[in-house]
Amino acid sequence: MKQKKLLLLTTGGTIASADTEAGLAPTITGAGLTAFVGSMLSAFDVEVQDILRLDSSNMQPEEWEFIARTIHGCWEAYDGVVLTHGTDTMAYTASVLSYMLQNLTKPVVLTGSQMPIDNLLTDARNNLYTAFSAVDCRIPGVSIAFDHKLIRGCRAVKVRTMGFEAFESVNAPYLGEVFANGIHRNESAIRPGDPSRPTRLLDRLCPDVFLLKLIPGTNPAVFSMLMDMHYRGIVLETFGAGGMHFLRRNLLDRLGELTAHGVSVVACSQCLYESSDLSIYEVGQRLLECGVIPGRDMTTEAAVTKLMWALGQTDDTEIVRDYMERSLAGEMA
Repeated sequence: MKQKKLLLLTTGGTIASADTEAGLAPTITGAGLTAFVGSMLSAFDVEVQDILRLDSSNMQPEEWEFIARTIHGCWEAYDGVVLTHGTDTMAYTASVLSYMLQNLTKPVVLTGSQMPIDNLLTDARNNLYTAFSAVDCRIPGVSIAFDHKLIRGCRAVKVRTMGFEAFESVNAPYLGEVFANGIHRNESAIRPGDPSRPTRLLDRLCPDVFLLKLIPGTNPAVFSMLMDMHYRGIVLETFGAGGMHFLRRNLLDRLGELTAHGVSVVACSQCLYESSDLSIYEVGQRLLECGVIPGRDMTTEAAVTKLMWALGQTDDTEIVRDYMERSLAGEMA
């Protein structure tokens, strides 16, 4: 049987880190990573490219554009891509790649670890094994392989800083899970691409998006400040199903001013699970009247990166609204 051809792209992160005088920092190359993996690689025809060497806290829209272009530029030559990445912003990267790389018929799997690969207790090897297995069993689209689970990229959230169960799939089932008898595909959750159409690269992003988590007593003047700073998009983490205060400190009037000036505002919930619904309460209906876009059951990571992507495609706020209200990559039900 012909070996699957796999591209391993490395970007740094904990998985590739080693002790330095300044603390852990990414220093291990892709060749170094594969040396720790051992004989598993013999099942694949693997090419390794070191494209970045960053702590993922430094991963920003410019790097996302570069990663997407790198993957798309060699897409036809491989059966799948595995991207090693730091865990802190991995969910953001996985989400934005889900929008930038459209109609994926093959796997793009992000993985990393909570401990460096050269640590005796590391989770890195198992996470790499899971990522390679996702390519082997042809689970298409962008996903995160972590702790023997495969999560849709735009549904993943990092929920632990130290535990090996670092990521959860929020409001969506796993794409696959690893058991003693191998990886099990969840066919009902997988979104196959259309092989009759090409994979498209839509890589323009607008970084002028701000995330604001509301607290009781938030000063409405913050919205005026954001408009003065020329932000084009704002994602609000609202209370519960979609609430914010309008007594004493009236946030709604300032929000209306923002949307009237062409700023796209998306309202998500601070609650990790289930969906926001702006139609239930008076305050939610007032948000709709202000022109706020419902974020429904999107994760914060999915909503922020989707708004960056949508604003990168167009200056027309109605087209942005249309993008935000439709599920493009399985990011909302």
